[in-house]
Amino acid sequence: MDGPWRKSSFSNNQDDCVEVAFPGQVGLRDSKNPDGGRLIVSVESWRCALRSFSGPLGHSRP
Repeated sequence: MDGPWRKSSFSNNQDDCVEVAFPGQVGLRDSKNPDGGRLIVSVESWRCALRSFSGPLGHSRP
C-alpha cells in the first residue's frame, strides 16, 4: 500500500497516532513506525469499524 497516508487533524502534527490510506482498500499503520507492519482491510470493514466507534450522528460513545 503506497498511500497517500493521512493522519487525523486531531493529532496536532504529533507522531502518536494511526495513519490511514485509501487506495481501493484501507491501510492502517503506526505513525511512529511507518516502515513497520500494516493492517489492510476492505473499505466495508473500515466502515463497520467506524460505525462501531461512534454513536448516533457520529458522536463518540462513552
